Amino acid sequence: MTGEEFGRLILELAALKGIDPDYQDIWGQIHSIPLETQKRILSAMGLAVDDPEDLRKTLHEEKIKEWKSLTKSPLIFRSDALPRGLVFQFPLIHISNENVVPEDMEVHLRIFEENGRTRSHSYTTDQLTYKESQEIEGQVFIRGTLPFPEELALGVHKALLMVISGGRCWEQDLTLVVTPAEPFLPTALNGNNKKAGITFALAGLRSDQNWGIGDLGDLRGLVCWAVEALGADAVGLLPLHDLTNNEPYNISPYYPSSRFYRNPIYLKVPEIEEYALLPGEGQEKLSPREWAAIQSCRESDRVRFQEVWALKKQVLKRIFTFFLNQHWKPAGRETPRQKAFKTYIYREGRPLHQFALFNALRDYFLRENPEWSIWGQWPAPFQDPVSIEVRFFEETHWEELLFHKYLQWQIEEQLAAVHQQFKQSGARIGLYFDLALGIDPWGADAWAWRDFFIPGFRVGAPPDEYSPQGQEWGFYPPNQKRFREDGYRFLALEIRNNSRFGGALRIDHILQFARLFWIAEGESPKEGAYVRYAMEDCLKILSLESMRNKVVIIGEDLGTVPDYLREACFRYGIFSYRLLYFEKNGQGGFKSPDDYPEAALAAISTHDLPPLKGFWSLKDIRTKQDLGLYPDQEYFHKAIIGRIMDRRWIVESLYRNGFLSYEEALTLQAQNEPGLTPILHRAVLAYILSTRSKLAMISLEDLFGLEDQFNLPGTTVDYPNWSRKLPFCLEDLGKNNIREMAQIFRELVDRFRSRS
Repeated sequence: MTGEEFGRLILELAALKGIDPDYQDIWGQIHSIPLETQKRILSAMGLAVDDPEDLRKTLHEEKIKEWKSLTKSPLIFRSDALPRGLVFQFPLIHISNENVVPEDMEVHLRIFEENGRTRSHSYTTDQLTYKESQEIEGQVFIRGTLPFPEELALGVHKALLMVISGGRCWEQDLTLVVTPAEPFLPTALNGNNKKAGITFALAGLRSDQNWGIGDLGDLRGLVCWAVEALGADAVGLLPLHDLTNNEPYNISPYYPSSRFYRNPIYLKVPEIEEYALLPGEGQEKLSPREWAAIQSCRESDRVRFQEVWALKKQVLKRIFTFFLNQHWKPAGRETPRQKAFKTYIYREGRPLHQFALFNALRDYFLRENPEWSIWGQWPAPFQDPVSIEVRFFEETHWEELLFHKYLQWQIEEQLAAVHQQFKQSGARIGLYFDLALGIDPWGADAWAWRDFFIPGFRVGAPPDEYSPQGQEWGFYPPNQKRFREDGYRFLALEIRNNSRFGGALRIDHILQFARLFWIAEGESPKEGAYVRYAMEDCLKILSLESMRNKVVIIGEDLGTVPDYLREACFRYGIFSYRLLYFEKNGQGGFKSPDDYPEAALAAISTHDLPPLKGFWSLKDIRTKQDLGLYPDQEYFHKAIIGRIMDRRWIVESLYRNGFLSYEEALTLQAQNEPGLTPILHRAVLAYILSTRSKLAMISLEDLFGLEDQFNLPGTTVDYPNWSRKLPFCLEDLGKNNIREMAQIFRELVDRFRSRS
């Protein structure tokens, strides 16, 4: 085989597996993907492509694999678009020249519905329709259709397909998923109604009661204030996913150990029932050293994740020991507390068990060797979650596993209290959660569910104006083949677990369901390639889980997002995510509020971008220059010029849409370095709250005019990512300067709550 033919076959196989041959960057330049990169991706997918013979065989198998299974699985349909026929194929025993199904054929379909109902269907030859046939490796396969069952309920159903012909029988288990015809939309957002709220990072919330990090008790207090003072119907949080809390690399909420479960560092320890029963009163429950550590962490300007977690974990273990002695170990009738915990464990099942098992193993090996911070450093048998050694460990260390399950149960109890607070307040949306795109490759999910991810590559993004070197996000791409084989249960469970106690869920990087940018380990992001995913399947699963859990799904669709994805998200009721900074009209100016889509969330900025004050002062650009994030001085100067023009266009748009008077706009435009004046601040808030978008969310940084951004992509130790605290305490929210901004926000919310 010539090199040219080998390359052609690689390109053909890459196209079948969804690897794009090129990509267009944000400046419109086309980058072709080298054959070697495509070959590496194919190998990572588990395909044999190293030599010409293997490549030919692999390509042939990919082309015929549909013919060698009875039918596709899973089959995912909207309830208003169920197919008329179910396509199936099988090998003929007796070859006929006629294009008909064999006269002796019997087909049986048994459906085990999600609700427990079983339905059996049998089909005779006259009910089956011939479609086509094909000879493969000397064997003739026939493809036909059978009538698809009618009135199949919403949900995930199991089925058994059986084909009998020529004295032989073929069987296949399959999954049938029926998703809603209409997307979920709460009544609060029907018609012209729109709702507003605030977003913030729980970790950075100060209070006189927390232990150095914002906790779920603080969240409950903030919810009360937001609803009463701001008229907020939603409170949004950065992801609460479980982290290892090791600084500086394992404190990003977008780099979690697990997306299924939450970080116990957010527990308000004194509100756990067993804490009140510990010996002593008040401060006597803790040692002087522990109280001193709490005070030190509380007064720090940064969240000291490791220190806070070590302190909390120490106390939580004492609490758990009390629970064991009072509710678990004593013989006799089980207590209500024990029964509630057992119910939680049973409901969560294997995912919770695997999560707890990983954390118990991690604790054990860190005690053995503090350098073993990742599971790749553990003894080999313990790197395998189903090894005999791991099974022995879980039997002999059951209390340690139970401890980690107990922590997740307590998080659920405290989040339930926040949810109840929202319901009692009359707020119409509630908590707005965030589901991260990736996971820590050395965390719990990667250990327990490794076949759902593809090692050897990392997900990232090509260069753009905000990250001129491109981005490599440090986690594995998802394995689409394994997700399909699993019937997308993994995806559905992630959505379900992260929706509980919420009214809205943001999906980080909704582009993940259409394509992801794969970067080979050790390569520059510029050398990456886009790999396509089963978009329609994934969006249908999102739609189903949205309806099941009564949550609005918001898809973060910033950056270069193809129109076909935005159109598909609209069809499935997934809200767009629109930021002021990016909503330009194509001529350099900024869009009018009326140009924003209705099915969207509008905001000024996000955690990865400067808040409005920092944007206006150019602080983020100067910080990037100081840290060497720009490739050269020319790029830095272009960024400055671009920002100055953006400021002018924003002022022009505010004036054109009636949020600034002519004199106010002229004054702002005349300044060489205009600051974020109260007039400008109010005008931008009004602009966002007045858009056609049904949801408007303002970060606390933008509400109170803070300058520093929470996370600076491309940095770790040289910038205080994720750990910056707000400059005020929860107890300060009633003070004059804060109360004034709250009153302005409330007036604007009331003014734009219902669009005419």
